[in-house]
Amino acid sequence: MGVLKNIAQRLYPCGTCRVGKAVYLTFDDGPIPEVTPKVLEILSRYGVKATFFMVGENIDKHPDVFAQVVKAGHSIANHTYNHMKGWRVSTAKYIANVRKWEEAAKRNYPAGCPPLVLSRFRPPYGRTWVWQRKAVKKLGYEIYLWDVLTRDYNRSRTPEAMLRQIQRQTRPGSIINFHDSIKSNDRMLEVLPKAIEWLQKEGYELATL
Repeated sequence: MGVLKNIAQRLYPCGTCRVGKAVYLTFDDGPIPEVTPKVLEILSRYGVKATFFMVGENIDKHPDVFAQVVKAGHSIANHTYNHMKGWRVSTAKYIANVRKWEEAAKRNYPAGCPPLVLSRFRPPYGRTWVWQRKAVKKLGYEIYLWDVLTRDYNRSRTPEAMLRQIQRQTRPGSIINFHDSIKSNDRMLEVLPKAIEWLQKEGYELATL
């Protein structure tokens, strides 16, 4: 097991890094109109559902893109309202930001869709204090991290390197971390279809959290 693969689990042990036997594609930081619809098109092409850990501020800015994700049947999850770093704020401020995300999601949730489920949370950067995690869990959330961090936000990373990492580190239960953000756009969109093709060829079930 590589160092990068297990870094989140070792540094932040109070979150889930692997689940069951399926593999889970997750996307942080959207919804972004320049990126998220392209991700949805790729997922639709391969018949795959994913989990989107969205920033509440982006939900308010781009409610139409938020609605596209919901209507496509993907899982929606809390990533705080302002992409907040837990290590820099009090627990009270952190929880207020988590609740502000809930308000944004409820306010913009499209009519006629299955009820919004408030049960999945990922702390930005994976950074929270233990008492913040306890407070988040009291709200009814399960905290999901990852065990395959693509680092698609790193401009020095190539799609080829990311694909090799996915192929090397993925195993049953893996949670793969991508970002539907401007910073990750080109690299993520190039590697995503290749990663899905490889995962499906290997016989992995791709599911939502």
